[in-house]
This record gives sequence, structure tokens and C-alpha cells, in this order.
Amino acid sequence: MFEKYIYMARRTQLMSKMMTGRILLLGNIENPINFEHNTYPFRQDSSFLYYIGIKSPKLAAVLDPENGETILFGDEMSIDDIVWMGRQETLAEKASRAGIDKIRPFDQLFEYLLHLGTRCTIHYLPPYQSHNKLLLEQLLNCPVNKLYPSISLIQAVAAQRNIKSAEEIAEIEKAVDVAVDMHRLAIRMAVPGCFEYQISNAMQHFAQDQGMCFSYPPIVTKRGEILHNHMQFHQLHDGDILLNDSGVETPLGYASDLTRSFPVGKRFTSLQEDMYHIVLHAFKTAEQLLTPEVGFKDIHLRACEALVEGLKQVGFMKGNVQDAVANHAHALFFQCGLGHLLGLDVHDMEDLGEQYVGYTAAEPKDTNTFGIKSLRLGKKLEIGNVLTVEPGIYLIPELTQLWEQQNLHRDFINYDFLKKHLGFGGIRIEDNYVIEKDGARRLGKYLERELQEIYQLKDQYLD
Repeated sequence: MFEKYIYMARRTQLMSKMMTGRILLLGNIENPINFEHNTYPFRQDSSFLYYIGIKSPKLAAVLDPENGETILFGDEMSIDDIVWMGRQETLAEKASRAGIDKIRPFDQLFEYLLHLGTRCTIHYLPPYQSHNKLLLEQLLNCPVNKLYPSISLIQAVAAQRNIKSAEEIAEIEKAVDVAVDMHRLAIRMAVPGCFEYQISNAMQHFAQDQGMCFSYPPIVTKRGEILHNHMQFHQLHDGDILLNDSGVETPLGYASDLTRSFPVGKRFTSLQEDMYHIVLHAFKTAEQLLTPEVGFKDIHLRACEALVEGLKQVGFMKGNVQDAVANHAHALFFQCGLGHLLGLDVHDMEDLGEQYVGYTAAEPKDTNTFGIKSLRLGKKLEIGNVLTVEPGIYLIPELTQLWEQQNLHRDFINYDFLKKHLGFGGIRIEDNYVIEKDGARRLGKYLERELQEIYQLKDQYLD
């Protein structure tokens, strides 16, 4: 945990934005796989972790903006718990480290809220786990389909968590540093004959050796055109591109998220080199535009233009670059967004709703247009934002076939040339940044991204 004053200051800031009512924060429970004591790995709710800091299951907290009080609801270990799990830090000790001195048994939460009755509003965040939806139904005596989270609370939490403190940034940099070494391990292992799962397993072992874990299921694949490909059964061959999208989570819950694409053999083919340089140029274009008060959607579109410029030179696209992007023809090759916020969640606060976290009422999210609808962050950047930049090119056979059948964007897409290269796969490059006064700073250690740098690594490992 951070120092207690950090959690106390966070709660004070949140309560100052709400002023009245009560703020109900629910932690997560251990979810059983097939019986009570065989559970999935426990992960605390990120907003609960942000304000309370305690990673134990089955907890809740109520914040009272009117008197600044925080009450923690949870249970101390029973003798049976101690028999099976051993003596551990007490809940009171954990609460003290978060600056909380009022603790009640968990089963008193219902009585506490019932006593409030209709005298004040209960503000709560949208529950993501099913258990908490059912718990809210019981606590508030309200059917699940009638639960309406507090928009004002969502906005207050999003505004606060969007701006990372120095302590948070330092924690994210720890995650980036470990991920950099993990990625170098993957580059070293990616040789003909190796299997994707062997690389993924080695990275997991490395992360655990550093006291960390994956921050999300890693994407380690030679089928890089499958954007979130978690199948890792392919054997690698000379001429393949391996796309490695993976990061780690620190013990305090902060994530990193990096991607590199590199040859399985010593070198890319000529076309692979051309496509890599296109993605790298789009990456650098976006990187240079990361500045406070610049809209991330605008940066996304400029990166898309850079992709189209390169794809025209190679022969995949044609026509006016700006017109192609304005008509979303580029989305055949770049189907997703340029990046997202990063923090306690790898897609930070996505559970609160992208329309509140990554956009504003004045600049709402486009939820319909293919490609841009997958851009999780569009609003103007602020000092303290931590985010990813991750352009890519993905040649998806099924999508190409569909667009050609629908006669889409023939003024911009050379389908005959494209169809000759549908086994290409995909390339993505991704780093993590914090927005500062005069621009952006890449977080953590440098991970090789220039082609010659990657080739030098391959030469070191394969000689």
C-alpha cells in the first residue's frame, strides 16, 4: 500500500466533489470455479483499491461527505480461516494503514443503509461483477435492471483517477521496466521451431520472479491480424512475424502495456520491412503530437493519415489521403483505436463507461462508425494522463472479403494487390506515456523499436 495520507487525501477529494448523500464503494469477492474454496485469482475492484487500498475480498466502504467519515465493512478472520490460511494481518491493521479507524462487520452494511432510508442518496459506481450487482439489489432493495449508478460519482471518480500522481507514475514505471525485460526475453526466444505458448510461459515465469503478474492475458502470436488473439499453439517458422502484446501488474495493482512485432528469423522480408516502417512512422507521428489540450481523437486521425500515406506507397491504397481517412477506408487495415488510458486497469476505468472516461459531453464517443467506435480515448489530453500509443496494420482476410463483396471504398483500396498478401498477418508497436506540461514522456526503460535495433538484438541472440 501507499502511505495512509494518500488514501485519506483521495477520499477527501472525492467527498468534496459529492458534498451530500453517502458514497458506497464495493470491493470484489473471490469467485469460485467449481466449489467454494477453488477460486479464480482474486483481483480487487480498482476504484475500491484506489480509495481504500486493501486487496482483501468481501469488503465495502461508505464515505460520508457531510462529516468526512469513512466506515469500512468487513470481517476479521475466524479461527477456521486461521486454521486453513494461517495468521495474517488483521482487518483493523489493514484499515489503519489506509487511515480508517471505523470498522463494522460486513453483515451490518444492510442495516446501516436501511437505517439511512430515504433520508439521503446512496451514490454508487456501476458494478461490473455479477455478485456485486446482486449485492446492490439486496442492499438497495432494487431490481438489478432498475439499478442506476450515480453519474456525478462516475464523473468525479473518472476526473480524479484520470490524473496520475507522482507515486502512481513511479509505480507504472516499475511495471514498464519489468515488461521491457520480459519483451526482450520474448525476442530472444522467438526462433524457428519454438511455439508461441513457450514464449508466453517464459514471460509469465519472468514476471512472477519479479513479484508481478500479467496485467492482462498476453497476445503472443504469429497471427497478428487477430487483434486479441489468445490462442498460442502455433509453431514459429522463419519468415513469420511474431506480435507480442503483453504487460505486467505491480503488487499495488498498476499496469503496463507494451507491444513489439519482430521477425522470427534474423530479418524481415522486404514487404515486412516496408510495413514495419509505415507503422513506426505513424507511431512517431502520434508521439510528437502528445501535448496537453490536444484531442486524442485528432492524434488518432493524424496517425491514420500516416498509415494511409505509407500504404499508398506500397500499393495497398490509392487516392487522396485525407479523403480516405475521412471516409474511414483506412479501417480495413487499422480497425481499432490508437490507444487508451492506463493505470490500475490496463484499459483504465473502462468499467465506468468510455463516454465518461475517454470522452466529454461536448465531444461524445462515436459508437457506430467502424474503426473509430473502437477508439477508447478521444478527448483533449491533460497533464497527468497516462496512456498508450499503439498504431498497427492488420490484414484480415474475412474483413477484406466482406468489404470487397460490399463494394466498399474501391476509390481508395487496391483489392487485387491486397488479396495477394492476405497471409501477411499484423504489426503493432506500443509504448506508454505520461502527459507533461510541454509534451509527453515515455515511461520506463527504452524497449528497442527501430528496425536496426531489433536486428541487433536478434543477431546477439541468434549468433
